[in-house]
Amino acid sequence: MSGLIGKKLGMTSIFDTSGRSIGCTVIEAGPCFVTQIKESKTDGYKSIQLAYDEKKSKKTTKALKGHFDTSKVTPKKKIIEFRNFKDEFSDKVKLGMKINIEDIFNENEFLDVTAISKGKGFQGVVKRHNFGGVGQSTHGQHNRNRHPGSIGAGSTPSRVFKGMKMGGRMGGERIKIQNLKILKILSDKNLIYVRGSVPGSNNSYVVLSN
Repeated sequence: MSGLIGKKLGMTSIFDTSGRSIGCTVIEAGPCFVTQIKESKTDGYKSIQLAYDEKKSKKTTKALKGHFDTSKVTPKKKIIEFRNFKDEFSDKVKLGMKINIEDIFNENEFLDVTAISKGKGFQGVVKRHNFGGVGQSTHGQHNRNRHPGSIGAGSTPSRVFKGMKMGGRMGGERIKIQNLKILKILSDKNLIYVRGSVPGSNNSYVVLSN
């Protein structure tokens, strides 16, 4: 799997050749720098570690400084490891090498985006599990429209089964959206336009892979 680390900037729309407006997400992808190369003989598997987004040196631990010094790269905020980078590229890769969008992706191709979704806090069953509520037939209960209702029988089994859809913490999970089309690439600005929505809030980190 080859890819890049990026940052979600927000959403916009562009027009295709037929004049249709297409909603898309703008992602700043890279430039990323190679900070470690793992080989099958020494590490048991092949992978390339990429780093992205500048970080102040005074906020970097000595251990990480030594790691970045090995590849002669300035400290970075985000580090991701990509296993089985594409063969035609992995043979040329070197420590400290800069990788741009055009090295990995092309327009009209498809990619996968992985990110942490927005946290929603504690939510009820209507928002969390799309329950419909009880409508107006509440049998005289004036404050039960958004409540879950019965969650199990009393005598048998006298307990609530695991996995029951109930209220709880929502969002803040690692989500992968597959097969998003690349509509446009601006190499000079390190921007990539992806069709549709992408998990996470603006300025959050995303992982692009193919």
